[in-house]
Amino acid sequence: MRGSGTELFNHIAECLANFLEKLGIKDKKLPLGFTFSFPCQQTKLDESILVCWTKGFKASGVEGRDVVGLLRKAIKNRGDFDIDIVAVINDTVGTMMTCGYDDHHCEIGLIIGTGTNACYMEEMRHLELVDGDEGRMCVNMEWGAFGDDGALDDIRTEFDREIDAGSLNPGKQLFEKMISGMYMGELVRLILVKMAKDGLLFQGHTTPDLLTTGHFQTSFISAIENNKSVPFCACVAEQILRGLGLDPSPEDCVATQRVCQIVSTRAAHLCAASLAAVLRQIRDNKATDRLRTTVGVDGSVYKNHPQFARRLNKMVRLLVPDCDVRFLRSEDGSGKGAAMVTAVAYRLAKQHAERQRILDSLRLDRDQLLEVKRRMEEEMKRGLAKNTHAAAAVKMLPTFVRSTPDGTERGDFLALDLGGTNFRVLLVRVRSGKRRSVEMHNKIYTIPQDITQGTGDELFDHIVHCIADFLEYMGMKGASLPLGFTFSFPCHQTRLDQGILIKWTKGFKASGCEGEDVATLLKDAIHRSEVSTAFDLDVVAVVNDTVGTMMSCGYEDPQCEVGLIVGTGTNACYMEEMSNVELVDGDEGRMCVNMEWGAFGDQGELEDICTEFDRAVDDQSTYPGKQRYEKMISGMYLGEIVRNVLLDFTAKGLLFRGKLSERLKSRGIFETKFLSQIESDRLALRQVRSILQHLGLISSTCDDSILVKEVCSVVSKRAAQLCGAGLAAVVDKIRLNRGLEKLSITVGVDGTLYKLHPHFSTIMRETLRDLAPDCEVTLIQSEDGSGKGAALITAVACRLRDARK
Repeated sequence: MRGSGTELFNHIAECLANFLEKLGIKDKKLPLGFTFSFPCQQTKLDESILVCWTKGFKASGVEGRDVVGLLRKAIKNRGDFDIDIVAVINDTVGTMMTCGYDDHHCEIGLIIGTGTNACYMEEMRHLELVDGDEGRMCVNMEWGAFGDDGALDDIRTEFDREIDAGSLNPGKQLFEKMISGMYMGELVRLILVKMAKDGLLFQGHTTPDLLTTGHFQTSFISAIENNKSVPFCACVAEQILRGLGLDPSPEDCVATQRVCQIVSTRAAHLCAASLAAVLRQIRDNKATDRLRTTVGVDGSVYKNHPQFARRLNKMVRLLVPDCDVRFLRSEDGSGKGAAMVTAVAYRLAKQHAERQRILDSLRLDRDQLLEVKRRMEEEMKRGLAKNTHAAAAVKMLPTFVRSTPDGTERGDFLALDLGGTNFRVLLVRVRSGKRRSVEMHNKIYTIPQDITQGTGDELFDHIVHCIADFLEYMGMKGASLPLGFTFSFPCHQTRLDQGILIKWTKGFKASGCEGEDVATLLKDAIHRSEVSTAFDLDVVAVVNDTVGTMMSCGYEDPQCEVGLIVGTGTNACYMEEMSNVELVDGDEGRMCVNMEWGAFGDQGELEDICTEFDRAVDDQSTYPGKQRYEKMISGMYLGEIVRNVLLDFTAKGLLFRGKLSERLKSRGIFETKFLSQIESDRLALRQVRSILQHLGLISSTCDDSILVKEVCSVVSKRAAQLCGAGLAAVVDKIRLNRGLEKLSITVGVDGTLYKLHPHFSTIMRETLRDLAPDCEVTLIQSEDGSGKGAALITAVACRLRDARK
């Protein structure tokens, strides 16, 4: 006990080896629960740093160290058996757990034996040392140290001070020294010595035994106060006192019994007062008028002293009359309780390992990301080359946008933005020179569903009607303006002012449009219109929203030559050397290429990192086997990936106690906006839980919330890393195109996922920096790429056209 820590833990390991040998289980590797009943600091269940020794222990080299590590080392040094230390607990916690198995109301553990301590279930919101505010956690109070700050000085006696001064740890564990079995007998001995020296006992005589520390044991107090079965004339007190070499009178025996009663009663009442504070805390936490609870109790003083339990119970009832308290004696809390904690921890550890194994399939290392980058570079080359373009997954479509803004653009431009059921008309005023600026006015119009599902003529007639209404609203009836048309549906372009619709998406099914030039359809509608004389439009550019994003940012930063969308879908564009754009004649200058990179992976390029959850999302999608890269990155699909992971976890009993909500089975119910909300650093776990309750998961726990947050984090991190790897391929290609050792370039970015997710942009940036170290990339958020960008493309096209004239 008072040698070296190495000797102590070697001794423990030897005892353990002998025990395993005796049971014939030395060859098995079993989970072990370690009850270590000394003040410890824990950061996890299988690690415990000894704060200080108590109860007479003083083994050197242990305080401030992890006792689990010391035991593991001792076992390893032996080499004749192996165990898996799963949990280290305090005996008080073991007591609560043991009693809690029999009585589910048990939420307090109390030890009154050689030492004393208590633990109880505290609300997580009050535990500032641990992250999270949902649910409860058992707190080991280490209340034996109560009073070490002077809080009990006014009730401590000269005898308490003398015991403390002669102890191994003066000034420490002062409450324990007033209560526990290790010190109670010594307190009585010191009082008897004082009374004898003052001539109040034993005719003023003392004996060497009475003067020797530790010779009046706490068990003597229990025996002396238990006088029911022993005639008083032959009282136990007399036998004990004679054993100490004294010759007591009957009055001495009565006085000694009274001293024992006073010391043990004070201990019981101090214990009751502290327990009353714990009960009040629990009652206030629950905001209830009356608390019903159970206290699990262990320890030799509580169990063996004939009056201690009764006095404790009675004083608790007196101090907290609004608490109905049941005291339940523990059966081997430090043994059975430790085993129960270990069993629970072992189950949780196995479940944690299984969850991490599943989540690891969604985690990408640097080598995998570099391989994604390399494959993207290969696909870009295939899409640009005439002989491989048709078979390439990444189509690298020419946009016929040949320049970014140079600041000399000026004039009034009209922009149309059609990408869903809401349609915008914008007037964009571009000013050059010292007062260089872009001023925008816009109005939003709804396209009724019967028109989106009707004929092409009806759709474009409706668009023209909206344009006429807007011009009248702006007081520009009769205007003739150049127009940029953001048309966010798949198109094939052979020149800037033409876009042949390949197919409708997003629920549009207007007939007579697929395979037709949307610019021509718009012009025909203008000429058909009764208001056609009121305005005339020059359709200068049909624009993709990604290109619009690049142009919008390019107006603010001339180095912007890449556009990126990470929202409902994902795409990128960049300025490519004309010599590499084999689908368009000419080698001079550059042209913006619309990559349509969402289709990367459609030919198996991502198969080795694709998970069962990605395949489930793809199988359930509108276009199975298409847009595989987009389905691993974009906002339309991330929530679905998370939902499929949660379904798998629940089916395996790893989440929500294995109980599935019907709502979670519904495709699309876990919206990607939930990822942004759940991963927000400002969002408390109780708010995560409210999102889960919205999904029908009413009985979800704090641990469920933590796990759901981890799943969201893993899925969104992978998306950001994949996006960063793709972007690294783009900027490195531009650098190599230009024969530069270092490239400085700006990327214009738009999209709700990039803008609203709390961590996406940071992770994407970090990945980009790591995978393209020779490129200094600035990322700027676009302002209205589909509106302002379309107008700026039109402005640049008009500038270039005027220059040719």
